[in-house]
Amino acid sequence: MFDALFVDSLTPLATVFLVVALLVACGFEFVNGFHDTANAVATVIYTNALRPWRAVVLSGVFNFIGVLAGGITVAMGIIKLLPTELLVAQGSGGALAMVMALLGGAILWNVGTWFFGLPASSSHTLIGAIIGVGLANSLTPGHSFGEGVNWSKAGDIGLALLLSPLFGFSLAAALFLLIRNFVRDKRLFEPPPGNTPPPLWIRILLIGTCSGVSFAHGQNDGQKGVGLIMLILVGIAPGGFALDLASDAERMRAAQVAVHEIDELLVHAEIIADGAEAARLDASIPATAQKIDDPRAGALVALHRLERLLDDRARVRDIPREQRFQVRQAVMLLDDALKSLGKKDALDALTSAQKKALDAQRDAVRGLTDYAPRWVLFAIALSLGIGTMVGWKRIVVTVGEKIGKAHLTYAQGAAAELVAASTIYVSGQLGLPVSTTHVLSSGIAGTMVAQKSGLQRTTVRNVLLAWVMTLPASMLLSGGLFLLFRLFV
Repeated sequence: MFDALFVDSLTPLATVFLVVALLVACGFEFVNGFHDTANAVATVIYTNALRPWRAVVLSGVFNFIGVLAGGITVAMGIIKLLPTELLVAQGSGGALAMVMALLGGAILWNVGTWFFGLPASSSHTLIGAIIGVGLANSLTPGHSFGEGVNWSKAGDIGLALLLSPLFGFSLAAALFLLIRNFVRDKRLFEPPPGNTPPPLWIRILLIGTCSGVSFAHGQNDGQKGVGLIMLILVGIAPGGFALDLASDAERMRAAQVAVHEIDELLVHAEIIADGAEAARLDASIPATAQKIDDPRAGALVALHRLERLLDDRARVRDIPREQRFQVRQAVMLLDDALKSLGKKDALDALTSAQKKALDAQRDAVRGLTDYAPRWVLFAIALSLGIGTMVGWKRIVVTVGEKIGKAHLTYAQGAAAELVAASTIYVSGQLGLPVSTTHVLSSGIAGTMVAQKSGLQRTTVRNVLLAWVMTLPASMLLSGGLFLLFRLFV
């Protein structure tokens, strides 16, 4: 809904900031397209299943579809990694500095590794850039070092990024050995003879796995771009994007009912105090407070604020523009408090049915904030799809020729891509951003080891070095850029 762009009545300078930030975010996804998707087309190109341009066009189309059909679970994970209230608290200048720094750092590292043909991870790069900006922000006056980064979420994402290549390597090797034991067609395990296309059934299989990896890449990596754009929109134009203005009366009513039911449930279980205590505590804590250390107090205050802000509102649009980010803050505070209470076993007083009901009520409340407009999905899908068709060759050569000592066989390509597609897709459904690059390249390495073809040590060393260096390098790049930009905005 483009009309939401004009809700905040942005100044001309802020409007320019917003447009520039959105273009840079689309630029990051464009670079992601030709950097990461090359992994998906390498197998069909090096097995002669498709000519290069047909392969990249096919991959671009499925990346496009993957973004549109993939949901926003990963996008919300990206947003929650760096709390957006930090952007709003600093004004549009601070928001632009943060967004441009993390995007600038991520693009610089991605383009650099692409130039040298290294299949580095755009996911590692983006996560490192966000953490770098958060740490750099904590170095500015009025902050403590390390605050501003959701370390719990960062830990979950870091674990997924660390383990997914190991899964790719071991599962692809195991699948290749399984195929070799049960499939008797020897052609499947031999390098393609010259430029001859593979047998029809093998060709269909390889085209299918390429399409699957491309779709999964769009579904997972595309959401990272969606998360970035939502971070920009909420940070610079909170009146229009802090809440889903397209929410109908039914969703609004569901959120209002959920807030009251959560309140009653927690009070009845004596997990939080009653409304009188909530009003007293709320009055003692500024409305702009970004964090309340005690999760019981945090839940109490958040529920009281949400009841006050949401009651008697038929639709989200009925909430005054200046109060919309306060609602978003209260929703985030409530969700974090409930998560903390769960970790501290404070919710053990609830029955399993009550816990299930509480989860459903939390989802209903988050329905006001966890969203992305269709035009944002389309913009990212288009950027990723077009990027897929540009600049793919450098990474393709590395994946196809320089990981193993022998030419890629049909079975190796199919096994690596089947594992990559399934791993990336499942991770996307769980809301975990993983690296297409590392899952697929490690899968190819696994099949080379399983076939005893051997690995090219130089390439493997360079890929591992890029894997290790990506997080700290992108953190330093984005953190340095943020501190530099803060001198001027």
